[in-house]
Amino acid sequence: MRVEIPDAAAMEAFGRELGARLRAGDLVVLTGPLGAGKTTLTRGIGAGLGVRGPVQSPTFVLARTHPSLVGGAPLVHVDAYRLGSAELLDDLDLDFAHAAVVVEWGAGLLDGVAESWLDVVIERPAGLDSARVTDAADAEHLGGDEPRVLEVRGHGPRWAGTPFHDAG
Repeated sequence: MRVEIPDAAAMEAFGRELGARLRAGDLVVLTGPLGAGKTTLTRGIGAGLGVRGPVQSPTFVLARTHPSLVGGAPLVHVDAYRLGSAELLDDLDLDFAHAAVVVEWGAGLLDGVAESWLDVVIERPAGLDSARVTDAADAEHLGGDEPRVLEVRGHGPRWAGTPFHDAG
């Protein structure tokens, strides 16, 4: 599924819609350059799940758990930007079975963790210059109101029959 996102508010709104679909055991892997909107999308996912906030980048703590305020799944928000291997991610001892887990920068680090997962790749327009940005936490606001394109692919039986399912 390819989605055009015109601005940060729309990114958060898409996250709310996605979060409303998530449940315990779901894994979402976010990929995109610095300032692409991964944390903005996760903020929306947290709102859709009805979790306690604020949802902000866990760059320096690596992972944050946001308990549900509505009796649903908690959100575990992970920033794997500074993790160099799957072993280091595994050392965080995340509760994949009892939470909705969103991992920023997790591509290639989560093989075999879940039978089903969502990949969300965020493309930012080429005109935005992330070269001057050196800190992932500061990059959240880089081009925040510029359009983005999301490629959402669901893998495994959990996402079969949904608009996100990757048939190929």
